[in-house]
Amino acid sequence: MTAHKTRRASLVAAAALLLAVPTPLLTVPAFAQWIVYDPTNFSQNVLTAARELQQINNQIQMLTNQAQSLANQGKNLANLPLSTLTQLQAQVARTQSLLSQAQNIAFNVERIQTTYSSTYGTAAATPSNATMFAAAQSRWQNSVGAFEDSLKVQAGVVGNISTNSSAMSSLVTASQSASGALQAAQAGNQLLALHSQQLSDLVAVLAAKGRADALEQARVTATESQGQQQYKIFSTRSGYQPGNVTMFSGN
Repeated sequence: MTAHKTRRASLVAAAALLLAVPTPLLTVPAFAQWIVYDPTNFSQNVLTAARELQQINNQIQMLTNQAQSLANQGKNLANLPLSTLTQLQAQVARTQSLLSQAQNIAFNVERIQTTYSSTYGTAAATPSNATMFAAAQSRWQNSVGAFEDSLKVQAGVVGNISTNSSAMSSLVTASQSASGALQAAQAGNQLLALHSQQLSDLVAVLAAKGRADALEQARVTATESQGQQQYKIFSTRSGYQPGNVTMFSGN
């Protein structure tokens, strides 16, 4: 009974001691906050973020491709910074000028018909010696002039070779270094123009040479016809009749 009273007294003393402690020293235990981790939700969020990142990368790549396409279109539309058109036109004009300077019988159909008829046609069969001699002289001048014209044209065409070679080198270099389709096409077109100019020079040479050969052949043929006419005139004359001829007159 005594021990029981003693324990009770100790509890009362302890309670009194607690009540005597100041209020600021009292502490209230805090409740712990638990973090809830959901693996399924976390994985879904990671997948969603990955998909959005991939879409952004795809958009960036698409914009990059569009920018490259626009750059390529700009290159394809760029003009070739080289033009040989004026140079080629000058060469063609020079060759045409040489052809237009053809002497006597030019490259003109009406003039050829008129001159050929009067000089190579009926003139060879005329009974007049003076007319035949005049026609023969004209034919000879035509042949000489035609060969001279042919030599001039040939010299002009040969003079174009060095210029054409330089233009061809420049165009080939421009074609190989073309940055776009338009530049390559323009370089190719100018190379074709150069080829056409060279063909026109070749045609001019052949035409001038053919004209000279034709006039010379016509001259030979007309000369043969004229010789036959002269022999005919000579053979129809009366025979030789002797007569007195005074060589020296005496005083």
